[in-house]
Amino acid sequence: MKHLDVRLSQPDWMLHPMQRFIRETDVVRYEELLTWNVVGPEGGLEYELFYVDADRSPYEERIEAVDSVRWYDLTPIDDETFYVYICQETRSEDIRWRKAFAALELVVVPPIVYDSAADFYMTLVGAGDDLQALLEGLPNEIGVDVRAIGEYDRRHVPLSGDLTDRQFEALEAAVDVGYFEIPREHGVNAVADELGCASSTATRLLQRAQAQIARRVVEYGGRDIEVDGR
Repeated sequence: MKHLDVRLSQPDWMLHPMQRFIRETDVVRYEELLTWNVVGPEGGLEYELFYVDADRSPYEERIEAVDSVRWYDLTPIDDETFYVYICQETRSEDIRWRKAFAALELVVVPPIVYDSAADFYMTLVGAGDDLQALLEGLPNEIGVDVRAIGEYDRRHVPLSGDLTDRQFEALEAAVDVGYFEIPREHGVNAVADELGCASSTATRLLQRAQAQIARRVVEYGGRDIEVDGR
């Protein structure tokens, strides 16, 4: 069993309207697709749960204008972050690139994380042949950045290898402001200021990054860890 950590980039014409909204505006600061369920192979419905750090009013205005969205339910967390539960019709543009997954015995490990360019980070687990078939089967229009691939044993991946760029930026910001100093010089609000995001988002980024790193260290016994040299 192997894993693949990859960043995928779509051309503008293939983007979902909400992805285009992320790419073309600064309304959305951070977004994760937490879980999903697709009903029907083609032309079906999708039920998806997102975590979003964004300006809520323009975000809702945009999502209400998306033709494929049948309904949505937004649950606020605080003034800047919220969950969005969406039911939408499967788009033909999505069917095009998802065909690369067809008949492959792969599992997508959530969350799928979107960056400010609307590129998204995915982790997949499965047989090596299937992962290779996926990479070869993606449309040429899809940009592919393989961040890590190998046996599904996190001990043999660089310590920060499966962190998203945004998670790594959060760790860098935390180090810069003295978040990890003893005693702590500044709290998560200072990290959020450095990142230009809500405190809840900074907390989430740091928690995910620290959890991944701590899990790797424990699994490896805390010795001779390979650390990414960035």
